[in-house]
Amino acid sequence: QVQLVESGGGLVQAGGSLRLSCVASGRTFSSYSMGWFRQAPGKEREFVAAISWSGSTTYSAEFVQGRFTISRDNAKNTVYLQMNSLKPEDTAVYYCAAGVGSVYVLRRGPESWGQGTQVTVSS
Repeated sequence: QVQLVESGGGLVQAGGSLRLSCVASGRTFSSYSMGWFRQAPGKEREFVAAISWSGSTTYSAEFVQGRFTISRDNAKNTVYLQMNSLKPEDTAVYYCAAGVGSVYVLRRGPESWGQGTQVTVSS
């Protein structure tokens, strides 16, 4: 298993931007697909975006609508989620996730989770 630690959450006004980071340790980071999920109060956790081990394939939820970009730096064992044009409905705890399968397998069920970072978007 890989250990994941997120950072970069915070309070931002609608229309603003945040960049989340997730640092991995433990197993070989570059062999994992990585992704982001989120959970708003009273709602189920939902998939946001994922990226393959090489970075050549990305996969995002429809609600992202080009506002969020996932990327990774294997030399730094880090995956990022750049979030632009944030909306109040993006308010949630954002979780980093990892899995050894494809980005589509990761969406169905990651093997490792981070502890989450809070993102709050004010109107």
